[in-house]
Amino acid sequence: MSERAVVLDPLFDEAGAAAMVALCERVGGYRMYADREKVDTDIGRGLSQRQDAVSNHLRTGGRTGADESLGTLARRTSYFREEFAYGGYRVDGIEPFLGHPALFDAAVAIHGRPVIEPAIVYGNLMVPGQEHAVHTDVPEFRGANRKIVPQWLIVAMLHSGLFDEYRMPIATGIAWFHDCDGGELSYWPDGPDAPVALHPVRYNTAMVLDTDRTFHGVDRVADVPADSVPRIGFGTRLECVAPREWVLRNPDGSEIGRYDWSELRLSVSWKAYCFRDEHERDTWRDHADDLTLDRIVDRFVDDLAARGRVAPDVARDAELGQCIIDEYIRFPASTSSSTG
Repeated sequence: MSERAVVLDPLFDEAGAAAMVALCERVGGYRMYADREKVDTDIGRGLSQRQDAVSNHLRTGGRTGADESLGTLARRTSYFREEFAYGGYRVDGIEPFLGHPALFDAAVAIHGRPVIEPAIVYGNLMVPGQEHAVHTDVPEFRGANRKIVPQWLIVAMLHSGLFDEYRMPIATGIAWFHDCDGGELSYWPDGPDAPVALHPVRYNTAMVLDTDRTFHGVDRVADVPADSVPRIGFGTRLECVAPREWVLRNPDGSEIGRYDWSELRLSVSWKAYCFRDEHERDTWRDHADDLTLDRIVDRFVDDLAARGRVAPDVARDAELGQCIIDEYIRFPASTSSSTG
């Protein structure tokens, strides 16, 4: 029987953990997540990449249930990300994390599949007052990933169950390399109808789970007033300017915030594909049975038409995109902290 979550405490020895902090600082500049991957197609044109999570957060006010303005909610969730490994790209020094044997073992425990192929490592940084909206991560299918298909559409593919034969199960390890004021990982290990669980941030620890299926988010870092969260907008960057010293800058380079390392929240995420055997892995590598965007949309339309939601000749536009999100992605009944 597969595990729901595996906790690794500690993850590294002291030198290994210190090396990860140094790597985070050496990368230097982190862009807003919303500035990074943008895929625009006719279906859903104009929707944000995570329209599903954005809509739910605005509707509920997040885990705090806060009744705040759209601008404030946007600043609170505009966190920063940089890739440490993706495809053939590697930041110098990431190898011990990318190939960590304890992460491999935990991935096997999560999915029960013995062939583990590490694929992605990225760092997420948040400033005081920020939080991460409840969501499930962007999964992958043969021929469909976040580089070529809108993210909300790939998320809907998993929740719909219509593409399971193409799914590439992914294990995600989330590691932390300092203690944090707030910023707990909130997650629903038993499904969206069950109570929320909270996992605190602790130095040199990690948790491995299936974040593609498990709803999760990050509780607010240092519960500060809305007016103390800088007016973060497109092009804002978070930069390390000296050891343990970070600056938030507008696109023109002007400073809008300055933080000590201890005030931030860093998580480093490790993602690995989990295969039953080498044949399944080779099918993925060789692109022997890939989906295309047209096949994906056609299957959604066929299913929606069978449910009586759309006509078979429905336009492939933003209205159809929102219909797919609303039909297939079911968030926890309440994301408010009052539920657990």
